[in-house]
Amino acid sequence: MEEPRDDQAEASYTFGDRSSSDIVVRLRNEEGRDDWIYCHSKILTEKSQYFADRLSDKWPTCKILDSRYCVEVICQESNYDHHINFLRLLYVVSDDVPEDNLCHNVKSALGILCVAKELSCPQIVTACVNYLEAVPWEEGEEEEILRIIPGIGPEAEPVLARLQPVDQSAVVGIFVSAFRFATSSPPLPLCDVKSSAQEQIEYMITEDDDAPLLVADEEIKTEVKECVKSLFVRFFHCLEAVSLKPVVDSSKNECFRMVVSDLSWAFQILTKMEMVRDFVVTWVDSSEKLVKVVEQLETAVAETVEIRIKVVEVTAKVIEAIGYGTVILPTAKRLQMVKLWLPFVRNTKPLVDSAVVTDNDNDNDEKEAVRCKIDGEIWQALESSFVSIILALPSSDQAEILTEWLSKSGLYPDLTEAFEVWCYRSKVAKRRLGLVGGEEDENGMS
Repeated sequence: MEEPRDDQAEASYTFGDRSSSDIVVRLRNEEGRDDWIYCHSKILTEKSQYFADRLSDKWPTCKILDSRYCVEVICQESNYDHHINFLRLLYVVSDDVPEDNLCHNVKSALGILCVAKELSCPQIVTACVNYLEAVPWEEGEEEEILRIIPGIGPEAEPVLARLQPVDQSAVVGIFVSAFRFATSSPPLPLCDVKSSAQEQIEYMITEDDDAPLLVADEEIKTEVKECVKSLFVRFFHCLEAVSLKPVVDSSKNECFRMVVSDLSWAFQILTKMEMVRDFVVTWVDSSEKLVKVVEQLETAVAETVEIRIKVVEVTAKVIEAIGYGTVILPTAKRLQMVKLWLPFVRNTKPLVDSAVVTDNDNDNDEKEAVRCKIDGEIWQALESSFVSIILALPSSDQAEILTEWLSKSGLYPDLTEAFEVWCYRSKVAKRRLGLVGGEEDENGMS
């Protein structure tokens, strides 16, 4: 009679079949669990080096239950079930069985992988690694994988391939592509993708618990400058379109609002990259026309208030850069910015405040209320920036600005600090500059 081949013989074995078992694996833990699992030495020794060693003449064994061998395995409660599943898999694992028939979830695969490594079963180790490398992970599973896989050894390295740092050229490539998309004007259905691109670009260059993903070199800066230039070209086109037809036109107004919103985001990125100067200069040069166009829009329309909010957000950033010396501009340019934007923000604030109150009174307009809100910190930042710019101007220009502010009954922005400093400086100017003392010295010498 022809003897069965090895694979046929293996197929005839059944996990836990006491009648054909010749080996008992006694699984125990410190919590008192004690399971006797009926196995077959042929399966165990061929697929696990640990059991091959335990059942060899080199390892002392004990015979129980009708001359069966007994191998005692001590494990923790946390991986007790994984040991049982591992023993079961020894009966089904082969090169012909796909991994998705062996593992059913990440947690189970990790547990079985640890047992397979401990009990020296490379076939199951490979199956678990292939499974983990291919399936998606939840956030918690990813952290567990990072904790466990490095201790498995080089055979498990493929699992971590998706988490490895990439080549710098690849980082630059995706950053540039993302920046181009983030400053483009995609169709409406892609706006969420664009917002995501903007968020991830900011994340990539922000230093938090980890270093920034990339440091801007000349190549990156050049590309960013070109993208911002293109964004300003789109801004000027929208500005021109609105100026030619200042009446309500939803499509044009929405286009204008979105491009100004993109400029606000771009300024944040340029600030982190320390390259805001060109942006500031361009905004300053276009401020006169911008203020004129926006002032012509009908103020009773919610869209106009939204546009004003976006314009104020960008202007606040530009004014801050000028006021605190991040970008150095001539006196005439700084004076022009104060004279243009001070009245604009003074007129805009009550419009925004009234729009928010009106929308909050209407439960159906909650979305509009959110869009018409502006962070209170922006108003405060504008005040501080205006004060800084004003106090850096010649005294006569300060006097002119403060006179106009006082004539408006001290309305927003509050320039009290600038007024107090101007009064003090003006009163002590001669003494501080030594003009009076200089004249007395000259008279005494004559």
